[in-house]
Amino acid sequence: MSDPRSYEALIDRLGAELVPVRRLRPPSLRTLGWLLMVAAIAVVLLMHYGTGGMLKRFAGTPDMAWAGVGAVITAISAAWAAFALSVPGRRAAWAWLPLPGALLWIGASGLGCLRQTVSHVLAPGTQISTMHQSADCLVFIVGFSVPLSALMVFLLRRAYPLRPVLTAVLVGLASAAASASLLEICHSYDAAATDLLTHAAAVVLVVAVNAAMGGRLLSKA
Repeated sequence: MSDPRSYEALIDRLGAELVPVRRLRPPSLRTLGWLLMVAAIAVVLLMHYGTGGMLKRFAGTPDMAWAGVGAVITAISAAWAAFALSVPGRRAAWAWLPLPGALLWIGASGLGCLRQTVSHVLAPGTQISTMHQSADCLVFIVGFSVPLSALMVFLLRRAYPLRPVLTAVLVGLASAAASASLLEICHSYDAAATDLLTHAAAVVLVVAVNAAMGGRLLSKA
């Protein structure tokens, strides 16, 4: 028979090599930490552009205000869902959390496009963007989504999500929605087909890149 003392010695040796693991913070706190970076960027943009133009657009065309609210809700709920899915035992149904905000965002944006097309009522202080000007919006959304996505992936890597691709999709959606919300601070163009298609393309691009790259990074956490 094997010597019991050898087993005890092995257990003691393995136990001595164990490293304490820091407990993950709740999804709400991690979401708040990520949102602080979004808020910091918003403060910088507001210091540069002010609030006058944005508030004037929102007061004159409520559909643009509701679209902005929908983008903010989408960003917060998608970030929360991503952090929630990183906790073992959480159901995949958390991925549906951003749906109401996204529907409000898309619906209000579509109403704004319909308003401009049918009644030709422009939001105060805006104009219809050209393709070149719409491309600037795409660069803005993608450009700000890069650091926001990178930060969230960094915060998620310790958690080892069991659904890395789905979590990465939510990372992309949260980052793109947050960037679209930030764009409202300095966006001087009314809702039009070219503008909305460009915004949609930017969101799809950010989500797709996150699903491809973020999914791999999170699966190696």
